[in-house]
Amino acid sequence: MTDPTDSHGKRLTDYPRPSVAVDTAVLTVRDGVLSIALADTAGGRRLPGTFLHEGETLADAVRRSLEVKVGIRGLVPQQLHVFDAPGRDSRGWVLSVAHLLAVRSDALEHVDLVPVADAVGLAFDHDEIVRLALTRLREVHREHPDPFGLLGEEFTLLELQRLHEAIDPATPKRDTFRRTMLRMLVETGEIRQRTVGKPARLFRHA
Repeated sequence: MTDPTDSHGKRLTDYPRPSVAVDTAVLTVRDGVLSIALADTAGGRRLPGTFLHEGETLADAVRRSLEVKVGIRGLVPQQLHVFDAPGRDSRGWVLSVAHLLAVRSDALEHVDLVPVADAVGLAFDHDEIVRLALTRLREVHREHPDPFGLLGEEFTLLELQRLHEAIDPATPKRDTFRRTMLRMLVETGEIRQRTVGKPARLFRHA
């Protein structure tokens, strides 16, 4: 059997190999505030992450890092972007495959969260990962009502608007917001009693 080579006659082992890491922006809305999970390490605050092990998939590495670093189990993040600036990690050549996970706050009951406004000065280029995660989160919320299901299956229009406003301060005002979102919702036929004001109709995704 001949050694595998490329079109230049070089073997794969002739090329330098970067280390590959995974880092995840775990976001939720808790008590009306958009918040994020951070891990405290000797190198400073950072997003939960780890290095890819030999024979491991990226998804497996993400699940392992979330369980070990912040105690999150059974959740599946979305792949966000590859951060590959040569000098992004002072320890060497490291590529980071960043992920986004947006979940209900009760799924993070035992996880320490900080407001995203305070998630600055993070290790490596994690400030950039947070900014990109926020951009992606806000983009999908402009087009769809609660696309990650942070409110659960049923919710009032007021709850929906408050969620979107917590995620994106540029959320349109009440009438415009409701016109945009109502076409993607259906009424459940149920109402929610409130301690103050009229009962509120419940909606779900169409």
